[in-house]
Amino acid sequence: MLNYQIFLISAEYTQSMNDHSMFINFSKRSLTTILVHVDDIILAGNDQEKIDRIKQALNKTFKIKDLGDLRYFLGLEVARSDKRIMMNQMKYALELIKDVSLLTCKPTITHIDNLVKLSFTGSVSFTYVHAYRRMIGRLMYLTNIRFHYNVATRILRYIKGARSPGLFFSSSSFAHLKAFCDTN
Repeated sequence: MLNYQIFLISAEYTQSMNDHSMFINFSKRSLTTILVHVDDIILAGNDQEKIDRIKQALNKTFKIKDLGDLRYFLGLEVARSDKRIMMNQMKYALELIKDVSLLTCKPTITHIDNLVKLSFTGSVSFTYVHAYRRMIGRLMYLTNIRFHYNVATRILRYIKGARSPGLFFSSSSFAHLKAFCDTN
């Protein structure tokens, strides 16, 4: 069985050195990117013919299913209109809040209690280590920051009460979106 990396490189896509799951095909007139995560693929670009050709080639080789415009990927919701694109993580955040049984809690208006002093010593050991690690892992995915349990639950209560509209990107803007993540 041919793997996707060999296939995409043979189709003249270059694997990104910063994100090995991203493949780029760039020419003077067009840019096409492919992001692969397990069995999910996002195709983006400014040349619809090139996108259609690579989708046909992927389908011929791997039997893919085209789900249309991107709506949800790895906890990120995407909504599009002619004038803008909106991205948010509210669905993922609410699933996390529900999973840790905080759905009925009272929300807070701040994400941290400045009177709480965090330390590594002098605290009572926590019984539900697995649940704590799972929550912190999911919260880190949501926010990319580490927290103690009480602080983490306060942040979830804050997220519950926050009515964040997400990120808006105007379709007429020439701004370029760049991102960096240091998993350490």
